[in-house]
Amino acid sequence: MKIAVFGLGYVGCVSAACLANDGHMVIGVDVNPQKVASINAGQSPIIEPGLDALVASAVANGSLCAMTDSHEAVLQSDVSMICVGTPSNSNGSLKLDYVKTVCREIGKALADHPGYHTVVVRSTVLPGTVRDCLLPILEGSAGKRAGVDFGLCMNPEFLRESSAVKDYYNPSLIVIGALDGRSGQAVEEAYAAVDAECAHVSLETAEMAKYANNAFHALKITFANEIGNLSKAHNIDGREVMQLLCRDRQLNISPAYLRPGFAFGGSCLPKDLRAMLYRSKERDVESPLLSSLLPSNQAQIERGIHLVEATGGKKIAVLGLSFKAGTDDVRESPLIPLIETLVGRGYHVQVFDENVQVEQLIGSNKSFLEREIPHIASLMQPSLAQVVEAADVIVVGNGSPAFRQVFDWVRDDQVIIDLVGIDQPISQNPISQTNGQENNPHHGLGKRAYEGICW
Repeated sequence: MKIAVFGLGYVGCVSAACLANDGHMVIGVDVNPQKVASINAGQSPIIEPGLDALVASAVANGSLCAMTDSHEAVLQSDVSMICVGTPSNSNGSLKLDYVKTVCREIGKALADHPGYHTVVVRSTVLPGTVRDCLLPILEGSAGKRAGVDFGLCMNPEFLRESSAVKDYYNPSLIVIGALDGRSGQAVEEAYAAVDAECAHVSLETAEMAKYANNAFHALKITFANEIGNLSKAHNIDGREVMQLLCRDRQLNISPAYLRPGFAFGGSCLPKDLRAMLYRSKERDVESPLLSSLLPSNQAQIERGIHLVEATGGKKIAVLGLSFKAGTDDVRESPLIPLIETLVGRGYHVQVFDENVQVEQLIGSNKSFLEREIPHIASLMQPSLAQVVEAADVIVVGNGSPAFRQVFDWVRDDQVIIDLVGIDQPISQNPISQTNGQENNPHHGLGKRAYEGICW
């Protein structure tokens, strides 16, 4: 393929050299003539292990060159890959000046381009930027329609400085957000030499994936530091603690607990978090990340309540009382404050949970129910079908398999609020959507009939 790479910084230079090494004809484009001269002399303008050799080889065999003329670069290419910086403004917002400028230049060149050309945004931008901001710039400058006359994709990079070349050739996944199928296919072909799965998603999903990855990295570093600080206050080596944590690949270093949904609860997580935070105060150890977890969890409960209230329905069926499916443990279940709030605000609430039989509860579980929520016992009903039949709004509160049949029972005048994603397969072809929203997969339910808490 013939590919123009705009921006010869860390991402652009590595991408250009690796694409050229894979056999594509690559033109690097940058406003800085020194970077352009460096590339054309066979030298990398940045320090990155292995990059000098790749640049030298690609320039020597004629597969890589550089120029400052963006118009000419587009005319000579099938794909334009945007890798310019998106730094922060002084208020923390994203500075899009450079990527906007490049899009205007590419758009003007597209007006003179005789064939189909795919524009690929590799710069890090917030969800909605490509569709709502960059697409109009490209169309306005080109006088052509995206998805018809030219392609548009979001292809986030996951390259780390000092290991970028290695990361390029060993990704866990290549994320391709595309406006249309033809655009996505062009990007996949560009990475044909890289042995990795390609995930085709919407533009917005691809944009968000980059931020989710970086936020998770920051979260992990901060979490490890706070555990290390609290460990040191007890004369414990925090490195040893975290090594033990990382050896658990079933729950800790795994997909477990990383599925969006409702708040956490149960007999362990809230209690143990409170104990850790109290001990942190005793030892004068600041733990702002750990301190934020319970308030964030409460905010998710409030979000669920708001979703119910927004429907306008007054008769509410809550499916599930225990904090998760397959147990009768109701201790600190996040469904309890949801139910209590709705009842307190005048809603008529009925509850069904096949595993929670009030008369059969024993021990601390029974004590919690009798002490904290005796009034909720009177709201519980023995029949799932009857609870659903009488409701305006059906709240799926845990993942019991029995609740999946509700999607076959729901009437046109009822709304389902799904807090757990019990019956929601993720669309595998969202690029066909024109508004960035995935179709509702629930047995033909209308758009108003179903609402997920995080989807």
